[in-house]
Amino acid sequence: MIPAKVLPRLTDGLKKYQSIVKNAKSKDINESDTSMIVADIFSDLLGYDKYSEITTEYKIKNTFCDLAIEINGNITFLIEVKSIGIELKHDHIKQAVDYGSNAGVDWVILTNGVSWKVYKIIFSKPVYHDLVFEFNFLELSAKKDHDMEMLFMISKESISKSVLIDLHNKKQALNGYFIGNLLITEPMVESIRKLIKKIHPEIKIENENIHDILLNEVIKRESFDGDKAIAAKNKIHNYFKEQIKKEQP
Repeated sequence: MIPAKVLPRLTDGLKKYQSIVKNAKSKDINESDTSMIVADIFSDLLGYDKYSEITTEYKIKNTFCDLAIEINGNITFLIEVKSIGIELKHDHIKQAVDYGSNAGVDWVILTNGVSWKVYKIIFSKPVYHDLVFEFNFLELSAKKDHDMEMLFMISKESISKSVLIDLHNKKQALNGYFIGNLLITEPMVESIRKLIKKIHPEIKIENENIHDILLNEVIKRESFDGDKAIAAKNKIHNYFKEQIKKEQP
């Protein structure tokens, strides 16, 4: 997955900046100094040009986001940085996500240099966000493929390959909201009914019975609540709607 020419930069850069971040954490440096280290990580380790692709204090309406990554005139990431000693909390997540929503930018990273959280903004109605992945920078290992792949996903080389988009699409297809809402669709319920009929031919069972059991006893209730559940339901609904159109003469 990681190009051979990119891997040495990631492994060497990880070793270098883990030492820098560890030292910065011991000194409990402030937000401005943390932001400088994060900018250097994006440049030296992740491959972005420090002078043409990394912008500090990126203006969004009447405020500023700490860093922005711009590729070919398009903002790829907004990065909100907190002091290295501050624990990332809900208010920080909301701030970072609001920056992305207000700027119309899909991808937002929240970090204090140690903890990194990568979010995808979903511009639907309503707008919501997904935590796509997160990692502790000091705990990453160059010997673990999964760890290096997380770094690669936010590197410059991954942008043209749509690596992050593919990962997010996979997470959306395999999350509890999507699977839960998919299980209660008529085709799935009908398939379950037929299988039950084969196992228990003596039992008369209706689709409605299976639907109710799935909804009330099998699937977690939270799979049907909230913005992510609505988005999953809409995606499934739109798929069947398109299938019906295709079947019409």
